[in-house]
Amino acid sequence: MSVTESYNVDSTKVSVSGISSGACMATQFHVAHSRNVMGVGMVAGGVGVVAGVPFMCSEGNALTATGVCMTTPNLIAVTPLEGITASAAFVGNIDSTSHMRNDKVWIFAGSHDSVVKPAAGHKVQQYYNHYVTSSNIKTVFNIPAEHCMPTKNYGGACDKLSTTNYLNNCNYDAAFELLNHIYGGNLKQPTTASGQLMQFDQGDFFHLSSPSTYSMDDIGYVYIPTGCQDKHTACKLHIAFHGCAQGQSKIGDAYVRHAGYNEAGEANNIIILYPQVIARAVLANPQGCWDWWGYTGVLFATKSGFQMTAVYRMMQKIMG
Repeated sequence: MSVTESYNVDSTKVSVSGISSGACMATQFHVAHSRNVMGVGMVAGGVGVVAGVPFMCSEGNALTATGVCMTTPNLIAVTPLEGITASAAFVGNIDSTSHMRNDKVWIFAGSHDSVVKPAAGHKVQQYYNHYVTSSNIKTVFNIPAEHCMPTKNYGGACDKLSTTNYLNNCNYDAAFELLNHIYGGNLKQPTTASGQLMQFDQGDFFHLSSPSTYSMDDIGYVYIPTGCQDKHTACKLHIAFHGCAQGQSKIGDAYVRHAGYNEAGEANNIIILYPQVIARAVLANPQGCWDWWGYTGVLFATKSGFQMTAVYRMMQKIMG
């Protein structure tokens, strides 16, 4: 299980998405690295947010994260978050927000979500309206889904909380829909995932410590579509962040095999990177969530955040 290989990736076609804490991580990664990941004039770059909250909603406080952000999101004040964003950009902790202007944003909030209340999706939309051309933002707020990654035909009942793996059969392929929006609306329909789903050593992306120091797993996954394996074809790259209790240490490879990304990636030459986190009680992260409230340090949502840096290095390695 060595470091993942480099492939022929079009640097203008890199995007991110996530579910729950992974959605928060995707937003952090998008906002912090908008120059490098999403740059101005990008043909198809953006972020998919499933059951997430606005950038820096927690303001580095776990009680705010689990309280206002998740359970009473109607109380989220977006304007102060825009101020935090501006300050972070001014000092260089994140890229200039101008790089987000032409990006694509896809936001999903299940109408039956009891974990991250649906109003949070509207707050994510309000936040991005400040930075992104409004016609590039697509929202999906009308599906009766519980807190889950909605799939076409895998998992539990759509409107029931499935704590086994938070993958619900909603007869709705969220992975394809978000990728299709991000990449311009003309993707081919998903096909059989006949490419390679491979494990790699996440430890190769931590220079002075083990991944577990920052609640990350030793194992990560990457899906390489058949059309990208010879490295002649210029492929897209998408980073998919799982949610709390969805890492491989908790549910094995259920998320990386059944969330729907691989099938869409196979049909459209999109490499899918699946970074992985683990639960660590010592870091006050017993559910294996991505850090969106500061358990790894005050710079968690910046380009210098430990998890953010590791994932960025993974991205750079795949891109060569």
